[in-house]
Amino acid sequence: MLNIMPRAEHVMVATPHYLASSVGSGILQQGGNAFDSAIAISAALGVVYPHMTGIGGDAFFLMYDAATDTYTGFNGSGKSAAQATPDFYRTKGLQAIPQRGILSAITVPGMVDAWWQVWEKYGRLPWEKLLEPAIAYAEKGFPISRNLRFWMKKDEAFIRASEQLSALYMASGELLKEGDRLVQKELAETLRRIARDGRDAFYKGAVMKNVVESIQQDGGLLQEEDFQRYAGEWVKPLSTTYRGYDIYQMPPNSQGFTALMMMNMLEHIEVSAIPRASANFYHIMSEVIKKAFKDRDLYLTDPHFREIPLERLLSKAYAKELWQTIQEEPFKASEHLSPAIGQDTAYAAVVDEEGNSVSFIQSLYFDFGAAYVPGDSGIILQNRGSFFSLDPACANVLEPQKRSFHTLMPAMVGKAGKPCMLFGTQGGEGQPQTQLSILTGVLDYGLSIQEAISLPRWVYGRTWGEDGDALKLEHRLDDQVYARLKRWGHQVEPVNPWDGIMGQAQGIVLDEHGFLSGAADPRGDGLAIGW
Repeated sequence: MLNIMPRAEHVMVATPHYLASSVGSGILQQGGNAFDSAIAISAALGVVYPHMTGIGGDAFFLMYDAATDTYTGFNGSGKSAAQATPDFYRTKGLQAIPQRGILSAITVPGMVDAWWQVWEKYGRLPWEKLLEPAIAYAEKGFPISRNLRFWMKKDEAFIRASEQLSALYMASGELLKEGDRLVQKELAETLRRIARDGRDAFYKGAVMKNVVESIQQDGGLLQEEDFQRYAGEWVKPLSTTYRGYDIYQMPPNSQGFTALMMMNMLEHIEVSAIPRASANFYHIMSEVIKKAFKDRDLYLTDPHFREIPLERLLSKAYAKELWQTIQEEPFKASEHLSPAIGQDTAYAAVVDEEGNSVSFIQSLYFDFGAAYVPGDSGIILQNRGSFFSLDPACANVLEPQKRSFHTLMPAMVGKAGKPCMLFGTQGGEGQPQTQLSILTGVLDYGLSIQEAISLPRWVYGRTWGEDGDALKLEHRLDDQVYARLKRWGHQVEPVNPWDGIMGQAQGIVLDEHGFLSGAADPRGDGLAIGW
């Protein structure tokens, strides 16, 4: 199952939903740049992929500005409530933050602020123009996609338990079906207010007051002051070199540095000499993943609260040390247990005719986030704060006004100073792993971006909000591959040939001839459009 890969000379858009791709393309046709297009796509995805993302969640933007020839990033992840402390939960007899409900919705959504700040710095079209398509799809409706219907069915219990969600996703006591029209009039009104009054509507004005009033009535922690003091952060991307390329990732609180650690380790082996469909390939990948995840779990949190030794973690010398420990027992699986991580995410990429490039990703954390909608706002709030620990010895311990360990990690690859690939994926714990698959597919095996995204994928560890320490592999490989990995000590778990647990990746490649190739994951509802 291989999607058609469009090639173009001027622009390219790739998103996980065909309607969002059409929105992004339309903005470019109206004279907008890549930054305008990305904001419009982001807003549209929050409407047409409401189980994965929305204005109640966070966003990270990794960008290249062609005018100044610079890479930059924007961290639009929210901070915890001022009243959020471990003692608050312990006094309620809780040993962990609930994964759903009002007590999991404890971080300020950062997405709207990210849109505003990126638009103020780089945007070309009027602000309200960028939100028009999202408002239209919310007001008039759109057909429920295959992926949305899958997650509606999976989360039916949460939908039925919420008056607001059941009113949206059910009719006559039954879930809406694929192809039925989903209308979100309350969300449309909220977006309309944001279009009219800008980001202040969400953080200081009518939208904020409506949201906070409901949160307080329902026993939540977020207050007006939490929204009023919130602002996202412009950041410098992290990077490493790999076989003549520069790989860029967002800095902590993003887990992006783990992918850089993995690529540093892989420089010590000729990856292209290892058959891609072999047991040896999946064994090596899972082992470098475990090494990077061990450091990630030890250190990753809000860098304003705890120092993260990135210089050491990203050094080539440290990568060599880690690689040598793998080589000590080359055909034996090591152990690693990591915490359960959510998956509801949407990644997209845009390149415009001037060369501006935006690689961005957004999320509610779990599917349908906290499964909580404040009042008549139409906003599904994220449950990102549920990943905070209540253990004071943990780097990611809950503290007031703190950003949590974050899975979101949009990526770029540069060559000779210019972007040559934008890519990313949905999938929580699977994000750095799928990026590893795509990077090696394109840079080591010489595949197209569509071929790389369509390769048989794996995901190691606990993910998608569920416990487990298995190595899940799509069932498109020779049976001997699974048997050999089991003999080496891996907890192999074959899954469907094109399994949604692998997430949905998108990507754009800019080649040496000046052409753009775009790819959307056949596991999702996406589309790449270019001309």
